[in-house]
Amino acid sequence: MEIIDVIHQRASLKTCLSPREVEAEKITKILEAARVAPSARNFQPWRFIVVNNKKLLETLVKNAFSDVNHVAQNAPVIIFVCGNPGEDVTIGGKEYYLFDLGLAVENMVLAATSLGLVTHIMAGFSEDLVKEQLGIPLQYRCVAAIPLAYPDCKTYEEAAQDRLKQRTRKDLKEIVYTNSWPKLA
Repeated sequence: MEIIDVIHQRASLKTCLSPREVEAEKITKILEAARVAPSARNFQPWRFIVVNNKKLLETLVKNAFSDVNHVAQNAPVIIFVCGNPGEDVTIGGKEYYLFDLGLAVENMVLAATSLGLVTHIMAGFSEDLVKEQLGIPLQYRCVAAIPLAYPDCKTYEEAAQDRLKQRTRKDLKEIVYTNSWPKLA
């Protein structure tokens, strides 16, 4: 599949998570996609915790995740994305580690999509509880959790079909300007 096709096929599918085990080779490919993401000054401030212990997953989701994200307990794997602000640059008040983590996360979800796996990027959880449960050092932030699973139906395309039909995006002419911001009338 061409990368542009993967980008258009990717959808957040947290309600389509099958408990079927995800092979270690696929998890490694997804983490490798994150590892090669670009970062400011190549500092690579990201760290990833792969949680695949069912009891630990259930405890984390029950105690730390918001109610709408409790469906994550159906996933056989959740990857927690962490970053250390001290391992990256802040220029003009912009903390680049957050942007860098976002680039790594996008690589992960696109890789997962290309492998026929469903994901959903989640930030609705108690960072303090997750850090405590997973032993994450104080200087790190835990900024996202990504459930990773096979779709609960035959194929990724089948799982994503309804979601993609509902997706709306602004037209390019609404979000792209040439040479300057348009003047207000």
